[in-house]
Amino acid sequence: QVQLVESGGGLVQAGASLRLSCAASGRTFSNYVMGWFRQAPGKEREFVGVISGSGSSTYYTDSVKGRFTISRDNAKNTVYLQMTSLKPEDTAVYYCAASRYWKINPREYDVWGQGTQVTVSS
Repeated sequence: QVQLVESGGGLVQAGASLRLSCAASGRTFSNYVMGWFRQAPGKEREFVGVISGSGSSTYYTDSVKGRFTISRDNAKNTVYLQMTSLKPEDTAVYYCAASRYWKINPREYDVWGQGTQVTVSS
């Protein structure tokens, strides 16, 4: 089973860009579908996007389409979340998660990172 560690969060102004990274341990990283999720204070954890094991397929929630891009480098066991045109409503703790299957429900993911805080000021 993989273990995940996110990095790259921070405080930025609205309109800025930020790239989050999620580094995975283990030799079977490419077997896992990787999802990104976020949780704002007082809200439930919500789906942001997902990428297939090969990286050939991605899917995003409507609120981030055209602004966020997920990619992965299987040679480096790392998945990325490139965020552009950030808005204050993107403020949340961002998590990466791993699953053997293509899922968007966070309850169906087996392995989670510790999260990284993204704060967007207006």
